Amino acid sequence: MDNDKLKKANESTKGFFNEFRQFIVRGNVVDMAVGVIIGGAFGTIVKSLVDDIIMPVITLLTGGVHFENWFISLDGSHYATLAEAQEAGASTLNLGAFLDTIIYFLIVAFFIFLIVRMLNKLHKKPKPAPAPATKVCPFCRSEIAKEATRCPHCTSVLDKA
Repeated sequence: MDNDKLKKANESTKGFFNEFRQFIVRGNVVDMAVGVIIGGAFGTIVKSLVDDIIMPVITLLTGGVHFENWFISLDGSHYATLAEAQEAGASTLNLGAFLDTIIYFLIVAFFIFLIVRMLNKLHKKPKPAPAPATKVCPFCRSEIAKEATRCPHCTSVLDKA
């Protein structure tokens, strides 16, 4: 009796792993995994673009104000930097960090829009099927040339329409 239970458990385990293997090798799962990996790498590039190129320009335009130091201390004290406030254990509303995140999101959304737009242009729309060169004789149902005025099979006179 124990052997029967063991065999059934072994068969169900094999079935489970076979089903899992089939799931993993499906094209959609592999495509999704590649998309996640590329998306992560793309996010790193965009973060560098925001942190290393865009934010320094914005800091220059705002007269040297760093966004990471735009915060409101909730304990009523004044701190020169966010790091100083965090070191003191003060609760803060980090407006600059939030603004950085919004800028990051907008740039990612813009680049995704550009990529989707480019991919849509690459997908060529199928050409419409050419107009048929033949028609069917209404009398004998034979296939004849579209321009025919008389059926070559039954010799019926055809309407010009």
